[in-house]
Amino acid sequence: MSRSRGFTLLELLVVLIIVALATALAALALPDSGDRALARDADRLAALLEAARAQSRAAGVPVTWRLTANGFAFNGLPASSDGSAPLPDHWLDPTTQAALLTPGGAALVLGPDPVIGPQAVLLHSAGKSAPQLRVATDGLRPFTVENAP
Repeated sequence: MSRSRGFTLLELLVVLIIVALATALAALALPDSGDRALARDADRLAALLEAARAQSRAAGVPVTWRLTANGFAFNGLPASSDGSAPLPDHWLDPTTQAALLTPGGAALVLGPDPVIGPQAVLLHSAGKSAPQLRVATDGLRPFTVENAP
């Protein structure tokens, strides 16, 4: 009696079901690209604000951060040796938009004093339903990224 070698239809169906479930779980686990782009801009902004805050304290000069039509600007930092801006002045994702949540709403004051007032920036993506992120400090601790209420 010769027995044929190979897989049965039932074995193939079980393997296909396992592959389909694994693919579905992997797709659900991956973050949305719009959410990730906004989170990347928020993390970058928090790092840039902390860098400007440190440079302001080290140089003893007042530094402010404000929104511009094409991104943002740091005022008060000395230009680098090649004449370019010392810190970036644009968003990584062109759909990123921001609003100041500080009293007065004109600019964030980053130094030179080691203790600054509470300040926050609200970030969102234009035309997307991605959640809003808040980059904020209480004036003592570093700027951090949190989900906006």
